[in-house]
Amino acid sequence: MKQKIILIHGYNKKSKDMKVLKNNLEKLGYEGALVDLPLTFKEIEHSTNILESIISEMSKDIKEDEKIHLVGHSTGGLIIRHLLSTTKYLDKIDKCVLIATPNNGSELADIVGNTMRIFTNIFKTLKSIQSENVKALNLKDNHEIEIGAIAGNKQNLFLGKFLAGENDGRVTISSVKFDGLKDFVKLPYGHKDIHYQLETVELIDSFLKYGTFYK
Repeated sequence: MKQKIILIHGYNKKSKDMKVLKNNLEKLGYEGALVDLPLTFKEIEHSTNILESIISEMSKDIKEDEKIHLVGHSTGGLIIRHLLSTTKYLDKIDKCVLIATPNNGSELADIVGNTMRIFTNIFKTLKSIQSENVKALNLKDNHEIEIGAIAGNKQNLFLGKFLAGENDGRVTISSVKFDGLKDFVKLPYGHKDIHYQLETVELIDSFLKYGTFYK
């Protein structure tokens, strides 16, 4: 029986951005599902509600003891963490992997909010990932779901020059890390391509099977 994985894209993206990852995971025997979430003009909470509805529907078609893995890139990882903090379907969720996720908030979103507030008023997802607003989500880590995080440290994007510390061109390593992680790893890739890499796929596979990136 193939293990099911829902793949959640990041800010201002669509499901096609996760298609390469889906195809690579399916080569390893998983059954991937892509979703399109309104991660541009809507707050994070709106996308969380949509994801919960998707899990509710998927749960009707799986066996009683079967569970669903979740993998998110960038803001998609925050949707996963918010879902874990609020959902009534926690018993249907297995392991989760967050890729380049600003778990402590996006420093770039903070800069935009402080200098060009009109943008965060329009692009409400961007406002949602500001540090103060991520903190206000009260994301819980006291559940039994094992979470692993993968961060990139190839600063190959222009906006990365505005960030202090090691980063992937969009998100700092320090923002990816948080206390509730079961495992954490850094890879030498940038924010826009880390989820396309075969090395990333192999690490996800290891975590979903063993609860660690390096078995």
